[in-house]
Amino acid sequence: MEIGRLPNERAAQALVDYLKGEGIPCRITHLEQGVAIHVIEDTDQAKGRKAFLDFVQDPLNPKYLQASWDHGDNRIRFDYGAPSLQLLSQFITGAGPLTLIILLVSIAIFAAMNLGYGNQAFEALAFFGATSDAGFSQFWRLFTPSLLHFSALHITFNLLWWWVLGGKIENRIGLAPLLTLLLVAGTLPNIVQFYLSGPNFGGLSGVVYGLVGYTWVSGRMSPEKGIGLPPALMGFMLLWLVLGFMDVFGLSIANGAHLGGLLVGLAQGWLDNRGKK
Repeated sequence: MEIGRLPNERAAQALVDYLKGEGIPCRITHLEQGVAIHVIEDTDQAKGRKAFLDFVQDPLNPKYLQASWDHGDNRIRFDYGAPSLQLLSQFITGAGPLTLIILLVSIAIFAAMNLGYGNQAFEALAFFGATSDAGFSQFWRLFTPSLLHFSALHITFNLLWWWVLGGKIENRIGLAPLLTLLLVAGTLPNIVQFYLSGPNFGGLSGVVYGLVGYTWVSGRMSPEKGIGLPPALMGFMLLWLVLGFMDVFGLSIANGAHLGGLLVGLAQGWLDNRGKK
C-alpha cells in the first residue's frame, strides 16, 4: 500500500530506515519522476502514512539521520557520477516536462532579445496594443507576454520560483493542475495588468504568484501532498506585493499581474483541495 511519494531516492531511503526502526516493513518503487514508498502490511498503512506526513513537514529532523545510522543498509550506494552530472540530474528530476519546457522557452526568448532580436520578439509576443499590428485575432498575445523578460534579475527571479514551485506541483500532483495554473494565471492577470498600466509589460511573475497561492492553499488544506509553502516565504511574497503597489523601489513592477496571479492560485488551490482532509 502506497503511503506517499518523494522526489528523490535519498530522502525516501531516510524515511524507509526510520520506518524500519519503528517495525514497519516497507519498500521503495521507482517512478518516472521520483519514488513511491509502500508498506507491506495493511495494518501498517495508517501509521506509515502519519510517519510520511511527519517526514515531509520536517525532513531534516535528526531522528531520520540517526535511523539511517542504526538501520540503514551500508551496501546501498547512490552513484550520480561527476558533480556536474549530479547537478544536471537534480535539475531535471526536480521538475517535470512542462516545467522544463517553459523554463527553456523563456531562456531562449530572453537570449534572442539580447542577441539583437529584441524588437522582433517583442513585436511577436507583446500584449495587444503594444505594437501596431497586434490585432485581436492574435489570441496568443493574451498569454505570451508572460514569456518576455527584460533583465537578468527579472528572469532569474521568476524562473527560480517557477522551477521550485512548478516542479513540485507537477511531480507531486500532476501535469494538469500546473498546466491549468500556467494558462489561467498566465492570461487573466495579463488582462488586469493591461487595464492598470497599458500593454508594455512582460514576465512570468503573474504565474509565479499563482503558484505561490496554489502551493500555500494546498499545504494548508492537503498537507499530505507535500507542497506546502513555509509562512516566512508566503510573508515575503505578500510583502513584495504590497511594496510593489507602494512603489517603494521605483521599479516598473507588474503589480496587477502579481495580484491577479495570486488570486487565481488561491482560487484554484481551494477548488482542487475542497472536501479533502
